[in-house]
Amino acid sequence: MKRILTMAIVLCALQAPAAVAGHGSYPETIPLPPGWQPEGIATDGDTFYSGSRATGSIVRGNLKTGRTEPLVTRTGGAALGMKVDKRDRLFVAGGGTGTARVYDAGDGELLREYALTSAPTFINDVTVTRKAAYFTDSQPPQNLYVLDLCGNRLPREARPLPLSGDLEYDNDPATFELNGIAATRDGRRLIAVQSRLGKLFLIDPRSGDTEEIEGVDVPNGDGLLLDGRTLYVVQNFLNQIAVVRLDRGLDHGRIVDVLTDDDFDVPTTIAEGRSHRYLWAVNARFTTPATPDTTYDVVRVSR
Repeated sequence: MKRILTMAIVLCALQAPAAVAGHGSYPETIPLPPGWQPEGIATDGDTFYSGSRATGSIVRGNLKTGRTEPLVTRTGGAALGMKVDKRDRLFVAGGGTGTARVYDAGDGELLREYALTSAPTFINDVTVTRKAAYFTDSQPPQNLYVLDLCGNRLPREARPLPLSGDLEYDNDPATFELNGIAATRDGRRLIAVQSRLGKLFLIDPRSGDTEEIEGVDVPNGDGLLLDGRTLYVVQNFLNQIAVVRLDRGLDHGRIVDVLTDDDFDVPTTIAEGRSHRYLWAVNARFTTPATPDTTYDVVRVSR
């Protein structure tokens, strides 16, 4: 459902401090604007960004103070998975609009918008390497969408990357296939989760070949965070984050821990701030009716 948020409501919420004072000067929760309907979160040090799946608007906040401010104000579209690169550009997945947008993370200027596909679609998440940005599509056809990056220059168009190998889509528009995505530090391999089956896949970013990661079952898998050979998998409706230890080849793993929090309410994606002690999860609250007054927040997660 798309809805226009009044600036009065948004500005009032954005001026509010974090809801609960937390350990080590970081709050336990950070409120987002009422009615925000978040799904994605990205961080750059102690700065975080969260988009609205209802309007496509984006807020920027501080993980220490809990204060937020408008960065992008829109009245239509969606802002789902997002990542910030080293050039201070914010890459945003556009959900059912079939688009991707790139903003200046400093002032919110729209740098470029891409129409990725005209087919029924759900552009869900994004990861960024030195050479490219990769967007997942949770609906058929079985593609990633790629923005080839060259320094400060953005490409004029995106290109599809057909996926082959172990991954198979159901071709049922009611199901969700690839969702969260992450890249290794060198950008040579990608990891994505197939929500429908709870499977993880290694993806070759050049060929599109996929290989199932054996030994791991993550039902309701959503956002991913890769830290070396440790993979964090948000399991949204299960209100938990699976901690997966991968082998050297990244093609086999095992769940070594499960992170939970009393403040979880269908978290969808996670990010890491300046402090390595914490992850930050955004509550999408999919099981709660969305109204202009529905509350949403970001949750600090100890690891």
